[in-house]
Amino acid sequence: MTVAYISHSDCGRHDTGWGHPEHVGRLRAIPRALREDADLFHALVHIEGRHATPEELALAHAPSYIDQVRAIAAGGGGRLDADTVISEGSWDAATAGAGCVLDGVDMAFDGRAVRSFSAVRPPGHHALAARGMGFCLFGNVAIAAHYARQRHGIERVLIVDWDVHHGNGTQALVERERDIRFVSMHQWPWYPGTGAADDRGPLRSIWNVPMPASQPRERYVEAWTRAIDAATDGWTPDLLLVSAGFDSLAGDPLGAFTLEIDDFVTMTRDLVARAESWCDGRIVSALEGGYAPDRMAAAAVAHLKALV
Repeated sequence: MTVAYISHSDCGRHDTGWGHPEHVGRLRAIPRALREDADLFHALVHIEGRHATPEELALAHAPSYIDQVRAIAAGGGGRLDADTVISEGSWDAATAGAGCVLDGVDMAFDGRAVRSFSAVRPPGHHALAARGMGFCLFGNVAIAAHYARQRHGIERVLIVDWDVHHGNGTQALVERERDIRFVSMHQWPWYPGTGAADDRGPLRSIWNVPMPASQPRERYVEAWTRAIDAATDGWTPDLLLVSAGFDSLAGDPLGAFTLEIDDFVTMTRDLVARAESWCDGRIVSALEGGYAPDRMAAAAVAHLKALV
């Protein structure tokens, strides 16, 4: 089974400053950790991704917002809110991040790599149609869901999100498409304050799994598994997309879940088994949060190994 590791050097150009939790050191930690596992490193197909076009970004975002992000970057940078930075290099970084995930979709369908993980930044799952927030500029995974349906003619896409924060942006960008389903397990109450269990979206295609902080780790894995079972009861996806946020690891400075690296291996293997049954193994995964860089990188490498 061919698995791709997709990245782009421009993702490092998103300059938030070293005092910001979402700094470039997060991205540098992953290839450093990957090089320590020679067998895995050589088992992967290494791809330099492409840039998403404005037209592709517009599958999920308002053209006026896309233009705003590009203009702020061209003007030397600024802030969309207290947490969300645009630097001079952020346009190139954000379009590269989205483009890497779209490359993963294309590879899943043309046979070059049935599964992939995109090590990209800025993250995407908080970005709304016309507003960035929560460190996020464009909704990488949500764009990929719309792109897969438009470009490859599939109908059903399942998005699963294990980031410690609710994927409010992803939900908002897909909840009006009946054949895109979204499962988010997240800390509650916590930023951004959305994702209640009874919020099923206008088409009841959303499965939110709000969980208290500091629970036994097996409770999170069990709740996650039950939600995916419910979301796919009588419904089989053609593609599985993963918002892989590793801030749900124990000890992350921006969350209080208790998951360990072995739990991400368990959850990934479960997804692989399901994908083999559902959709010829097609999984496209993308980095979201994770703010203890070395721990995040170790979990990302374990996730990649489980995809292989």
